This record gives sequence, structure tokens and C-alpha cells, in this order.
Amino acid sequence: MRNYNEELNDTVDHKYAYDFDFDVMHHYMIESFKEHFIHGSCLELGSSKGDFTKRLIPYFKDITCVEASDEAIEISKNYLFNEDIIYFNSLFEDTILPKKYDNIILTHVLEHIDNPVELLKKINDEWLTDDGKLFIVCPNANAPSRQIAVKMGLITHNSAVTDSERLHGHRITYSLDTLERDARLAGLNINFRTGIFFKALANFQWDALLKTDIINSDYLEGCYQLGQLYPDLCSSIMLICKKK
Repeated sequence: MRNYNEELNDTVDHKYAYDFDFDVMHHYMIESFKEHFIHGSCLELGSSKGDFTKRLIPYFKDITCVEASDEAIEISKNYLFNEDIIYFNSLFEDTILPKKYDNIILTHVLEHIDNPVELLKKINDEWLTDDGKLFIVCPNANAPSRQIAVKMGLITHNSAVTDSERLHGHRITYSLDTLERDARLAGLNINFRTGIFFKALANFQWDALLKTDIINSDYLEGCYQLGQLYPDLCSSIMLICKKK
């Protein structure tokens, strides 16, 4: 039996989320998403403590969040203090939603799911409007930082799930080919694919750098733009899917 509150906790050698995630990756996820957003409703699956939800508020008035951790939902409610956001504290497979949604957000969530294809199929069949878009972002198995860790002997292979990742609820480490495979198996049509942020350093190394003047906003923007040229060498990979 999984404890979704415990999976949010830091481990001895690994944080659940880093400043790099909140300050850099969340910003560039929105930058990658926003030109593809369509007017209407938004469903965020796996909203956690509301950090990414906050970035969605300027773009949508109608936001629904589904999150398995009751503790995370309470933190989100107190953090955002937005009475217009609708919350469901439920496992995805048990969730019954009142309508379909124009934009569905799945950021760093699919790798936590025991049956990812089943979830994607449910999104396709039950929750996505006919003209809606599903935004999927997952950590990238082929990120240079991860490939370096393999060469250092820290992990066995690019797509390995480490002990700390497993404690955080990870079930798979996706690359573009395996992510596209699961989207297609679910009956989705892949309309757009890219990578988000070229990344040769581990998150804890980025956290240390962000506290210095070694890098600046121009450097971060350069890494983001370079990632669009080399999606397979990015921190995260991204698909935008629609119904067939």
C-alpha cells in the first residue's frame, strides 16, 4: 500500500523537489506550454503542494486539481488561498470528475503512476474535450546529468529508477521513445514534442550554483533555447497530445 504523504518527504540523499525545480524548471515549463494553451478550463493532475498550480492561475480562471496526498492539498489551499480552485483528494483511478477539460496538465507525475497507459487512456476517454490538449512533462532518462552519473557509477543505466526515486514513488524513468510509446498505446495523437532545458548538472549542483553569481538569467535562457535544439539532452521531455 502506497503512502502518498510519505512519498513527498525528502530522503537522506535526495530532495523530493529542489529550488532548481521551483525557480527554473517550473518557469520554463510554462514558457513551453503557454503558446499552446487554449481558452477554457484546466485540469492539473498531481498538483502536489500548489507550486505549479500558482503558475497556472494567470492563464485560467477555471482550475481543478486532483492530488492523492491530503497533506499536499491542505498546504496548497493555505499557500494559494484561491477559493476558485476545485480540489479532489483522490487516486486518479478512483476519481470521477464532473466534466471534461480543455487543458490537462501532467507535469512530473506520469513516472509515479503504477499503470501509466491506463491513466493516459482514462484522460483520453473521460477527461479531455474533443479539441482539448494534454500537456505531459517527465524527467528525461537521457539528460546529460544522468548520463554522467552512469559513467561515474552512481546509477546503473540511463533509465534506472534509483532507490531515492523509488521512495518518492517513481516507477519508470522515461525517454522520448518510451513516453511516446505509452501515449500512443493510450490512443492519443502526439501533436508536439520537445525538451525543456539543456542540463548537464544534477539538481543539487544547480541549487548550489543558483546561490552564486556564476550564472545569470541569460545563461538560463541559453540552456532553455539550446534544449529546443537538443530535446533528448534536456532535464525534462514534453509531449502535447490530442484525441485522434
